[in-house]
Amino acid sequence: MDLQQLIFYVFAGILVFAAGMVITVRNPVHAALYLVLAFFTAAGLFVLLEAEFLAITLVLVYVGAVMVLFLFVVMMLDINLARLREGFLDYLPLGAALALVMVVEMSMLLGGPAFDSANLPPPPAAPADYSNTKALGQLLYTDYVYPFEVAALVLLVAIVAAIALTMRRRPETKYQKPEEQLRVKRADRVELVNVKSESRQ
Repeated sequence: MDLQQLIFYVFAGILVFAAGMVITVRNPVHAALYLVLAFFTAAGLFVLLEAEFLAITLVLVYVGAVMVLFLFVVMMLDINLARLREGFLDYLPLGAALALVMVVEMSMLLGGPAFDSANLPPPPAAPADYSNTKALGQLLYTDYVYPFEVAALVLLVAIVAAIALTMRRRPETKYQKPEEQLRVKRADRVELVNVKSESRQ
């Protein structure tokens, strides 16, 4: 076992541990922090695969933006942890059975001949002027341009749906109407009153 394989197994073990803690820990803030650890170790695995652009994107986008926003929302919300723990034991047998089925399926898939190390020779060494970002862009915008556009359309629909859900009208909430504010005139808001002053003796 060389150094690269040892680093891979260490990072893979940390990643599996962090992923397991995300779904088993009770505190949502701790779960988010374990998810950050999982993202960092996945970025390390991307570096081992010579996919530096994906690694830095994972760290910058998910850890630097998405997880910070997620932690902010979790800490701002008043989450009732006791209510979340009520149905944990009720669904534990079903969850354990599904987890066992997934482990058996993954072991059958990874133990098959398609994932045999003898049938998977190491990739050739990249030349000195190789650019991971350029190769990813060429592959993404040529062979996979239609799935990329479909993913962009799905994200656009999700953004519109999120805005539509947050812009719903509540009767107890006061809203400003910019179109009415723009049409207002001075005579509608200002009233000049002639107040007679009383003379002092």
